[in-house]
Amino acid sequence: MGGLVGPVCRRCRREGMKLYLKGERCDTPKCAFTRRDYPPGMHPFRRGKVTDFALQLREKQKMKRFYGIRERQFKRVFKEAERMSGNTGENLLIMLERRIDNVVTRAGLAASRPEARQLIGHGHITVAGRKVDIASYLVKPGEVIGVRDKENTRERAKDRLGRSRGQSVPSWLAVDPKTYQIKVLAMPTREEVSLPVQEQLIVELCSR
Repeated sequence: MGGLVGPVCRRCRREGMKLYLKGERCDTPKCAFTRRDYPPGMHPFRRGKVTDFALQLREKQKMKRFYGIRERQFKRVFKEAERMSGNTGENLLIMLERRIDNVVTRAGLAASRPEARQLIGHGHITVAGRKVDIASYLVKPGEVIGVRDKENTRERAKDRLGRSRGQSVPSWLAVDPKTYQIKVLAMPTREEVSLPVQEQLIVELCSR
């Protein structure tokens, strides 16, 4: 059965937590992590002592996979977070939370970040009425994210918002289900980040 789950679900088992990479499936009993919540391999429990480096690397990989970014993108965001005032780890998390693909997902317009990136890449998402097709765009307080005024796009948004009605939306976002718009009320805080990660370990790894 393990071979049928696919590499996406194996990532969750490898990280020891749900990364919600398959959207709605992750909330059902069919979720591969729910059925087998241990790492892949024939002998998953025969592993030696975990080093500090391994722990730091694991946290970094967890963050990259959760937000769906590659190493090159991660390095660029980390360098920018370092230049900002305040805690580098918190700056890093907040910048990733502000990515428009993450905002679209957390607001319920997409079931997963890959789906959100597809919507953005195909030009279905707007900011202040203008099309934005870059998934790494960082939203700012006061901006309004919406969908293009096309029948199929609005029908898809209506369907997604209907399915995600029970989903909790962070307090720094306000969703209008009638207009399919998301308003950014404020900057996100560390407490509102949904990823359980030890960002200080990532900072220690990347500062070497």
